[in-house]
Amino acid sequence: MIEPRTANEFVFRGGRCGVLLIHGLTGTPSEMRQVGRGLHKAGYSVYGMQLAGHCGSEADLLATGWQDWYASVREAAERFGAGLDRLFVGGLSMGALLALKLAADHPQRVAGLALYGTTLRYDGWAVPRISRLSFLLPLVTALGLGRNRRTMETFPYGIRDERIRARIAGAMLSGDSVAAGLAGNPWPSLAQFQRLSWRVRRQLHQVRAPSLLVHAREDDIASLGNAREIASRVSAPSELLVLENSYHMVTVDAERDLVARRSADFFRAIVVPAPERAAAAPLAAPLEAGA
Repeated sequence: MIEPRTANEFVFRGGRCGVLLIHGLTGTPSEMRQVGRGLHKAGYSVYGMQLAGHCGSEADLLATGWQDWYASVREAAERFGAGLDRLFVGGLSMGALLALKLAADHPQRVAGLALYGTTLRYDGWAVPRISRLSFLLPLVTALGLGRNRRTMETFPYGIRDERIRARIAGAMLSGDSVAAGLAGNPWPSLAQFQRLSWRVRRQLHQVRAPSLLVHAREDDIASLGNAREIASRVSAPSELLVLENSYHMVTVDAERDLVARRSADFFRAIVVPAPERAAAAPLAAPLEAGA
């Protein structure tokens, strides 16, 4: 089993089916940790990776682009997947786009996907009007404009649960980028996100791995239409889980345990197809009630 590359990454050693977890733009592996623990409890090995340029300063992020972020995903999948019988991939927000691209580029490597709050476009109810025009940023930055501009995170910061929001937003606004990510999205990085989104949209038909799409009905960052678009365009079975008590950050919000359980169940159905499931040995001990 692999070792974490940085102090921010995490590895939970389990069975020979594993889940690679990818955080979002300006995020950190910590936003995937609780779902990772739930998957590990269900018997999976879990690797919460760190994207290139993240968990540091804004300058660190600006020194990288979508190709660097994707290269770090490919490298993590190669290292982690080498010791597994099956590799599943889960991603939050932009991390879900990177998971989709990996599945499209390497259909034989990725057995299934868990896509959390997938963001093809910023169109949630709390996104400022100016941010809805972020699709123009590749043109703006190509003209040399806006390199020192950023879009700041705004209330409710992707989290519906007030207690969880206070803790995470407090860390983010205090500048603790390791615990909670950056408080703003630099325009050049948002332009890189848009370029990634365009490429992934063109490749959705190449995704042949079954997908679980987990999305909040009232996602403040990316509307439910993002998940529905993906479900309609991928070339594999997909399942949509709509959450009623969460916002964008479904891996840390009030329903995070449900997200972990449903992800584990979805992956298990791929490992052990329905006709064989009743007679097959369990992947791991059953989840405790209320876990």
